[in-house]
Amino acid sequence: MMDVPRVALVTGASRGVGAAVARALAAQGNTRIVINYHNNATAANQLITELRELRSQSSDGTVDNQRPWFTAIQADMASRAEMTQLVQQTVDQMGRLDIVVSNVGWTRMTDFMNLEDADNEADWDRCFDVNVKSHFRLFRACQPHLESSEGVFIATASVAGVKPSGSSLAYAVTKAALIHLVKGLAVIAGPKIRVNSVAPGVLMTDWGQGFPAEKIQAVQEKNVLKRLATPEDVAELVKFLSISRSITGMNAVIDAGFSL
Repeated sequence: MMDVPRVALVTGASRGVGAAVARALAAQGNTRIVINYHNNATAANQLITELRELRSQSSDGTVDNQRPWFTAIQADMASRAEMTQLVQQTVDQMGRLDIVVSNVGWTRMTDFMNLEDADNEADWDRCFDVNVKSHFRLFRACQPHLESSEGVFIATASVAGVKPSGSSLAYAVTKAALIHLVKGLAVIAGPKIRVNSVAPGVLMTDWGQGFPAEKIQAVQEKNVLKRLATPEDVAELVKFLSISRSITGMNAVIDAGFSL
């Protein structure tokens, strides 16, 4: 008898890390995936086409004509109402929910060493709302479904939350708060739900390319491995955490040795 396919919801998944995570999960062949996007429907639909091709290459033979393997749903993760609707649509279309990858974040590029740049109330408010509170709100929306499936919630943090660095002080502080939130949720939600985070260093996504070229080069030289981690590296780590039944409350740093 075939195993029941797992269902994954990946937010912010039309490009970058989210898209890489979707590809890694799809390659396993036994995971239905809901791609959340905010406004780039074209990229989301292109990804769905790519995932279908991946499935045709790695199918485990499981057949279920009643539900799609991949679908894209638009929702603004800054809106609690849209977030709640996204989760409900996922369960309605896929029948269950096993894996949630909470891949949202916001920053404004500033000089990290300049406190004048950091003294911006709007930046702090938005960083806390997107980098901390949105993950909490998504967890709450998913909680009953993940309890039912004994699933996993994985948030995208940042090495800036481990080692003070990055695009802004507000970003670094709120990513540190997210890491602590994940640990708190793991304690509270166990034993039914596992809660973990991944903390990438600089990645050459649209976000990472916003840094000046000289800063990116300096980070690469500082990294022990003398290279940058990739979205695919992060995706493989997320895939591992989605499978492991014995890891919770973990923040997995993947930064090519930047934080050493």
